[in-house]
Amino acid sequence: MGDLELLLPGEADVLVRGLRSFPLLEMGSGGWNQQHENVEKLNMQAILDATTSQGEPIQELLVTHGKVHHEASIINLLETVFFHKEVCESAEDTVLDLIDYCHRKLTLLVARTSHGGPPEEEESQHSTPMQELQKQAELMEFEIALKALSVLRYITDCVDSLSLSILNRMLSTHNLPCLLVELLEHSPWSKRKGGKLQRFEGGCWQTVGPSEQQKLSKLDGQVWIALYNLLLSHEARARYCLTSFAKEQLLKLRAFLTDTLLDQLPNLADLQGFLAHLALTETQPPKKDLVLEQIPEIWERLERENRGKWQAIAKHQLQHVFSPSEQDLRLQARRWAETYRLDVLEAVAPERPRCAYCSAEASKRCSRCQNEWYCCRECQVKHWEKHGKACVLVAQGDRAK
Repeated sequence: MGDLELLLPGEADVLVRGLRSFPLLEMGSGGWNQQHENVEKLNMQAILDATTSQGEPIQELLVTHGKVHHEASIINLLETVFFHKEVCESAEDTVLDLIDYCHRKLTLLVARTSHGGPPEEEESQHSTPMQELQKQAELMEFEIALKALSVLRYITDCVDSLSLSILNRMLSTHNLPCLLVELLEHSPWSKRKGGKLQRFEGGCWQTVGPSEQQKLSKLDGQVWIALYNLLLSHEARARYCLTSFAKEQLLKLRAFLTDTLLDQLPNLADLQGFLAHLALTETQPPKKDLVLEQIPEIWERLERENRGKWQAIAKHQLQHVFSPSEQDLRLQARRWAETYRLDVLEAVAPERPRCAYCSAEASKRCSRCQNEWYCCRECQVKHWEKHGKACVLVAQGDRAK
């Protein structure tokens, strides 16, 4: 895998330079789809670079050219490159939009978890294609929210260098510390099934053995580090108003700060001391300081440019994007096959592939389209009714190359 390369440095530079914003009306157009493919290639190359420790050329290009839309692809890319503080610093005031985005995703994640639990990964053998698409959409939304958590944590790593507007957005407008407490309480990435603990790791639900249950998960770690950054940073503490509500929420953290957790994240001893002091501190009334709040420029621009046009845009999208011809589908299938090269997908895959029918570990691939995996011939035959149409389209696209 060390020699595997999806993009040459010159190609990556051209793709980054060519990234641009599209009017809402053009979402789903040919140019937009081409950019999606380019973003996905950059995303996969960034993961390959990080995995093989070959430097971070994609991150460097994004910083150099100031280019930081397909949601799942771009949040993957941001999660990879925001690990580096210079990316956050180079984003400047557009970080406001990103913080708003992460807040929306995490708020919805908490709300969904408290009402219906995390999404199921397994496909029902009796579900309709529409029901399967709905489940896939829910699972994708869930994964996007988890990646938004990682991005938010990386932003908090730079809390001492963020502008006053961004700090005010995080601490006053959104009250992120209290939201992070809610995440720890609900733990959307953990569930019990059949009496066994499962965690969402590596893109799927995995059963956790008894000896591993006390081990801190990556996502729990992200929440604790973000809380540490927001509550113990000098700049953030000076700006955060500890109201009675905030105090009540934050003191819930004391129940989670066990000796086992402190052994794994020793720095949290400082947070434990902060909470002990907070318990004895008088709460503050909401601050009435005059603060000039900066407006998120991307969101404001979208609203301004499309005000009064939403119905017309929806009608245009329905006619030109959501009603593709068979020829359009074949062309798109061919382009997807070129973008998602199997050797690259296998290199960045977090684990062994799973059977498309029963979800068991798979070792056999559909010989026609090379896209779906199966554990045995019987599962492939049972899944053909659902897989057949997509398989034929991909195979025809490959022959048309």
